[in-house]
Amino acid sequence: MMRSHFLRPLPLALAALLACSPGAFADDERDHDRGGDHHGARPPSHGHGKPIDWAGTAYRKGVVAVANPYGAEAGARMLERGGNAVDAAVAIAYALNVVEPQSAGIGGGGFMMVHLAKSGRTFAIDTREKAPAAATPDMFVGVTRPDLNGVAVGVPGMVRGTALALRRWGHLPLHKVIEPAIDLADTGFAATPRYTAVSCNNGGRSTNSPEAAAFFCPGGVPAPVGQVVQNKPLAETLRLIARHGPDCFYKFMPEKGCDIAQGIVEGQKFNRPQVAGGKGGSMTLADLEAYQPALREPTVGTYRGYTIKAMSPPSSGGLTMLQILKMLERFPIGDAAAGYGFGSLKTANVMAEAMRIAFADRSQWMGDADFVPVPGKGLLDATYLGARGAVIVPGTRITPNPVAGDPRPYDVAGTKPATRLAVAEPVTGPGETTTHFSVVDKWGNMVTYTNTIESSHGIGVFAGYTRPDGSFRNHGFLLNNELTDFNTTPSVNPYTGGPGFNDVQPAKRPRSSMTPAMIFTPDGRPLVAYGSPGGSTIINSVLNVTLNLIDHKMTLQDAIKAPRISVTSAGSAISLEAGIPQATIDGLLALGYTVATTEIGSVQAVVLDPKTGLQFGAADARREGTVIGLPR
Repeated sequence: MMRSHFLRPLPLALAALLACSPGAFADDERDHDRGGDHHGARPPSHGHGKPIDWAGTAYRKGVVAVANPYGAEAGARMLERGGNAVDAAVAIAYALNVVEPQSAGIGGGGFMMVHLAKSGRTFAIDTREKAPAAATPDMFVGVTRPDLNGVAVGVPGMVRGTALALRRWGHLPLHKVIEPAIDLADTGFAATPRYTAVSCNNGGRSTNSPEAAAFFCPGGVPAPVGQVVQNKPLAETLRLIARHGPDCFYKFMPEKGCDIAQGIVEGQKFNRPQVAGGKGGSMTLADLEAYQPALREPTVGTYRGYTIKAMSPPSSGGLTMLQILKMLERFPIGDAAAGYGFGSLKTANVMAEAMRIAFADRSQWMGDADFVPVPGKGLLDATYLGARGAVIVPGTRITPNPVAGDPRPYDVAGTKPATRLAVAEPVTGPGETTTHFSVVDKWGNMVTYTNTIESSHGIGVFAGYTRPDGSFRNHGFLLNNELTDFNTTPSVNPYTGGPGFNDVQPAKRPRSSMTPAMIFTPDGRPLVAYGSPGGSTIINSVLNVTLNLIDHKMTLQDAIKAPRISVTSAGSAISLEAGIPQATIDGLLALGYTVATTEIGSVQAVVLDPKTGLQFGAADARREGTVIGLPR
């Protein structure tokens, strides 16, 4: 345990590591082409200026950057025991289920992007939740607050996906990697400020069911900071998974004591009886048993000579961020003399307009590519983006709001553009939390992993069931409300006339905003692994840090600390963080934007310097970001 270590403030400094030694993964997969997308316009000359500055403390034996100190300790411990970046990432994910239960855990899913040093391969493990077989496009219609009802629960993917990662690319067995999480759940952890702050204050999610209210907000009061929090039911659940493997989570096997699946199925039947219009979910034991993670190739593009790889569909993160970057590439961002310095009106203006255009495309064309023909090539085509971005004029705001374009002619040869139908824009539910962490190990393998149960505390219901004697069998983890990332009412694609690309379908994964990403040198060497939580603002948090590093030449920690700008729709509502100059805010208001100040994201990043082999890390003080570099 790490009790006393985490009761005092932890430094949020950069960390770093690694000599350029060969990777230690047993990569049994064939290598894939690492070529980038070279469709972009010629970058301005300033784009080839001084290289990215990492600064901070440098390491050579591994670095973890996590939004929580206990999670960081779990990952560092795996690296010290001879584990690699995948082992550390899985240990972190399980530990965060205990100490950040409101954000992520085994009741949800996410995307783990991995770069293998030995082969040079970069890929993602997709553990995104799926809709049950009985799901329908109209299943949310008429439901009061579907995000607080069992109808929103998707089939969780984290357990199968992390087991796959360990089996194929890890060094350590599952039961060893889960040990820190079991220890934290069984013997307890000191409640952190963020844990206390959100336990009773999140729109009723933590108190949505009696069991959740009793755990998170007993008597209407959260655990005070520093009080030891235990979760014995979760410790027992994790021991079952450690002993019997992922099948113990996905299959009902009472002869082995594996009743977790029964608790998931019963728990998602919750219909929020305190409010009329509740609705339970349709998930069955067969849905759970059928779940499998997927291996994905990342979405790849370039920006000012750097190659960027980010999560591909069913996430919209990579496509949307790369669209924004390519539309911005013609502007001399970072050139203060030209008016494009950090936080300037011109910079904020063109960023906002590129976001508005890209989010208009996102709303119609992005979804689960296993079910719908996402035109990924067309969305990143230079000619298409040139036309889309041509309407961005500094000192103006696009009016009326941008609408989705038709990228299909740029995606498939011979396709003709269609006339756009006048249909309503699709609507999705809330997505306010999530967690992110990044890891590099001593061999140079890197992981960037965004994990979630969607909104804070999911539906506010623990997996569990009522025993014959009337007692409640609590499995100690929260169920997600991920299916509200689908369109919550049936929609129409304005160009095809068919169902919306993100409408509900059985076994389909809902569209995500999660954007685990990596930056590479032009010759393909990995530089940065990073990502963020924050619902649809995730895309823009990662974008802001990318611009700060490449254009504004900030150090890694400064790039994360700097105030952010975010627009998450085609509308003109801009979210800003404190620290953006008042003159810029006044200028945006004068252009017709509405402006709100709020906190945006929480980026955690690690760096591998290709010239020196040194490793660095940076964590975000917007949450409880913690970097641990090795040797300590």
